[in-house]
Amino acid sequence: MNPDPNAGELLDLLKESREYTQYFAELGVETIALPTDRVKAQPSKSLRGTLVVERSTQRIRPSESELPQPPLKAPIVSNPSQPTSLFGGVTATQPTPLQSTESMEDVWRDIGDCTRCGLCEGRTQVVNTFGNHKARLMFVGEAPGADEDAQGKPFVGRAGQLLTKIIEAIGMKREDVLIGNVNRCRPPGNRQPTLEEAAICRPFLFREIAAVQPEVIVVMGNTALRNLLEVREGITRVRGKFQDFRGIKVMPTFHPAYLLRDPSKKRETWEDLKKVRDYLDNLPPRTP
Repeated sequence: MNPDPNAGELLDLLKESREYTQYFAELGVETIALPTDRVKAQPSKSLRGTLVVERSTQRIRPSESELPQPPLKAPIVSNPSQPTSLFGGVTATQPTPLQSTESMEDVWRDIGDCTRCGLCEGRTQVVNTFGNHKARLMFVGEAPGADEDAQGKPFVGRAGQLLTKIIEAIGMKREDVLIGNVNRCRPPGNRQPTLEEAAICRPFLFREIAAVQPEVIVVMGNTALRNLLEVREGITRVRGKFQDFRGIKVMPTFHPAYLLRDPSKKRETWEDLKKVRDYLDNLPPRTP
């Protein structure tokens, strides 16, 4: 019997689908909205309704001209001569560290009652980054959930309660740190933000980071990881290893919502946060 020429392609698709299913589970996604223009059925003699997934060519990080900027200010300074790849591979020297003359309030005024993407239609309110504006440590997740959308603060639901315990376990208090998300509006059904939605909202997060200049950022889950660092690998492969974002240490770890579903990962998360604690403990006191 001759092997079906489409079988190899189908197996590759199934492997990729399994990887993405695990990825979404780590994020706590309940539903996945699949754009109809990205998936189409192709008839085949041997495979009925074979799905052909069209890979998105959208860049993960927008160019400098795409970043929303307040009038008469330039909070993020970078070197435009340095080429970057789709996933942030700088081919020359390291990019210029983030610089800012803004305050967090400046960024929030620019955000306003945001209607820049379709998520505004289903949200209750914009959920901005919350916490200490002089924090040494920042936590970044994906997007608000139902509790966050109702209260207007990030990480206040069950996942947020677990995050508070994690922060306290490393000898800090919630009011000592800064907590935010890539997106500020709740996606329907807590689905993952689309590339376009993340690209529109993410620059405000970058501006907040530039304004506060935390010494360590903990990215929780794949969405935060890929939007901040532009890496191909998932959180399970890079967690526990310090990364770099414009001169700021970044520690990838699991999202608290994932830990609620798989408590066995709490030990690995604890190991990740101990590295963060030890790193901060060995830094000199921050100049006021």
